[in-house]
Amino acid sequence: MSETDETLLLDLLNTTPVVDGTQRDTLDREWLVAHGQDASDDEWQAAVDARDVLQDVVRGHATAAELAPFVTGVGYRASLAGDGLVWTPDLPAGRTTAARAVLAWDALRTGSPGRLRPCANPECRLFLIDRSKPNSARWCSMALCGNRMKARRHYQRSRQG
Repeated sequence: MSETDETLLLDLLNTTPVVDGTQRDTLDREWLVAHGQDASDDEWQAAVDARDVLQDVVRGHATAAELAPFVTGVGYRASLAGDGLVWTPDLPAGRTTAARAVLAWDALRTGSPGRLRPCANPECRLFLIDRSKPNSARWCSMALCGNRMKARRHYQRSRQG
């Protein structure tokens, strides 16, 4: 998996942020174009559907089996490069974004288990990839959610004491 695909996955998962207490959907055709993807109707619909299932899978509300439609027909092509092989995915037209995101999810799941997770702030809809050595990151952003949650806990402790 490339870092680009990991970024695509996280950006895709984070297209339903909560803004001023209301969940928004920012996954539109411009988002696809900005991420170097085709902006056809099929591509957009598959990306939306894959995002929704991936969010549920990462939250533990769905099983990986529900991702099957997004990787059906995906194959890999080998070519020689230098002293070894390079494997290039053959992705289905109309589902390229969805397939790339699911492949990136699986690579994270197997290569960095438990590193992709939802933000620990129950009011947040964002996700994070924990790159810390102890695998202890809890919030999508320490400056936003982390600070809010710590301030909330401090306030609750000070009211109890």
